[in-house]
Amino acid sequence: MAESDRKADLRRYLRETRGSVLWKLEGLSEYDVRRPMVPTGTNLLGLVKHLAGVEIGYFGDTFGRPFAGELPWDESDPNSDMFATPGESREFITGLYRRAWAHSDATIEALDLDAIGRVPWWPADRNEVTLHHVLVRVIAETGQHAGHADIIRELIDGTAGLTADRPNLPSDEAAWWSAYRQRVEEAARAAAGPSKAPLDT
Repeated sequence: MAESDRKADLRRYLRETRGSVLWKLEGLSEYDVRRPMVPTGTNLLGLVKHLAGVEIGYFGDTFGRPFAGELPWDESDPNSDMFATPGESREFITGLYRRAWAHSDATIEALDLDAIGRVPWWPADRNEVTLHHVLVRVIAETGQHAGHADIIRELIDGTAGLTADRPNLPSDEAAWWSAYRQRVEEAARAAAGPSKAPLDT
């Protein structure tokens, strides 16, 4: 397979996964895109902010291609990239992510897959990487956080699926999902055995 084909495949997966993340914000209130839905505070807009930083770091600083513009990180707060402050609008954060995409795409276009970079925040004895390595790593991280976003959105309003035009789900009927969930519950109880399954409340 030619390098251009391999690069095109990687870029396609990255592009599709980025789109999945942003779709999870559509139609939600300002509160809902920011609200923490699990004890660790994971929230939709925070995931977008974090992923913008991931792309800026790996495709920018790693290859000596710094991102232009001020970044909204607070170095004194290790989780400042995981939530949006009241002064950071949805448009600002999603716009930052889209600008990060453009910057990343320019790096991917300019360099060969075997181009060498150095990740500044990794130990010096193991911070050398190729563009191929970075692409795979960022696709994996974006996919991981797309999964987080999928669960968070479902917890907020029940919306699920890969994208609006390609949900990748076996049904869109509430009754189907209710019956399926019951099957999963029954399977879990059967596997646990009568002495281990929780009592009905």
